[in-house]
Amino acid sequence: MAGAGGGGCPAGGNDFQWCFSQVKGAIDEDVAEADIISTVEFNYSGDLLATGDKGGRVVIFQREQENKSRPHSRGEYNVYSTFQSHEPEFDYLKSLEIEEKINKIRWLPQQNAAHFLLSTNDKTIKLWKISERDKRAEGYNLKDEDGRLRDPFRITALRVPILKPMDLMVEASPRRIFANAHTYHINSISVNSDHETYLSADDLRINLWHLEITDRSFNIVDIKPANMEELTEVITAAEFHPHQCNVFVYSSSKGTIRLCDMRSSALCDRHSKFFEEPEDPSSRSFFSEIISSISDVKFSHSGRYMMTRDYLSVKVWDLNMESRPVETHQVHEYLRSKLCSLYENDCIFDKFECCWNGSDRMFDRDTRRDVTLEASRESSKPRASLKPRKVCTGGKRRKDEISVDSLDFNKKILHTAWHPVDNVIAVAATNNLYIFQDKIN
Repeated sequence: MAGAGGGGCPAGGNDFQWCFSQVKGAIDEDVAEADIISTVEFNYSGDLLATGDKGGRVVIFQREQENKSRPHSRGEYNVYSTFQSHEPEFDYLKSLEIEEKINKIRWLPQQNAAHFLLSTNDKTIKLWKISERDKRAEGYNLKDEDGRLRDPFRITALRVPILKPMDLMVEASPRRIFANAHTYHINSISVNSDHETYLSADDLRINLWHLEITDRSFNIVDIKPANMEELTEVITAAEFHPHQCNVFVYSSSKGTIRLCDMRSSALCDRHSKFFEEPEDPSSRSFFSEIISSISDVKFSHSGRYMMTRDYLSVKVWDLNMESRPVETHQVHEYLRSKLCSLYENDCIFDKFECCWNGSDRMFDRDTRRDVTLEASRESSKPRASLKPRKVCTGGKRRKDEISVDSLDFNKKILHTAWHPVDNVIAVAATNNLYIFQDKIN
């Protein structure tokens, strides 16, 4: 979904009509840095949607159930819980400030009535329990209803406490804090299919954690050279295979992807598979290395394919073919002419994400047609169909086309999530969360 700032994730398919569903967030021209959304993630059922921001907050939205009296509200997401996940810290040993910004959120599969999620900033990962309370106990023996202790001499008979209904309260409580394991900034967390372990990756190392053990992790990848002057690449993203608990991949700033198997060795510095597309020498430029860096990698739900995102394209790889991707989709080729100015304002270092829809389709992969939509409040009437917008680079343009020169690079879409079952997309543009869905939804 290419946004007004030229970025984000390719939208899926032309075989149905996308329409605007809702937008969350204040309409301020002057957006506070702390309110900028830094990650978006649906849970496994798609009933909950979590966002994290640069101020360290997590906001969870819950999907409304179907309501006969309000037929148009079906599928709307409303605020369910808000809590402060991370606070700013200071590393006194290195004299470094540690930002509270939430880099990633990952949900755990639901095992009981409560929900669990992992959230991380640059250094510390936290496991949160989100639970509901709609009853409270009354009639304690040792204290009054207001919590004050009763005089033991006034207690003449034993009472049996009873549960009474109360207004629904959603509580977020930190259950585990996983800290002090990363020297560099954490860029990825991924929950394993065994539901017991997860990985966390920074620029040079990947650690494996057990969800019950906070004081130690196991280092499974370490690409740090003995001499830091010999450093040629960094880890940009890492993810576990959706079904095989021993397999994970990680991508690098050199545009390569390594697949590792934890059965072959405990330290996975030697990969099992290496995915790289040879570069066309004729298209090489000063910016080639920067724009070939992979910013995101995602396995398909089936586990057969993976999708990678670099600055200008999305590539789909078959795990059985390492030499080249099976599909390459140009996302915003019109930015190629703007690389100089994007380099000057640092936007060339933006890290875009990619996502699969529930049936592992991205774009309309049969017809290979893509659609560019714009996330803006101007077109934000509920159920309003979104008109595809084309960005043009030439001088002349048609009425519905946008000139590449008029793009506001501050309004880019970096974070996006696709509902696990339905055609519902959540995209974050600065402090606003836009939700789009197909007409049928």
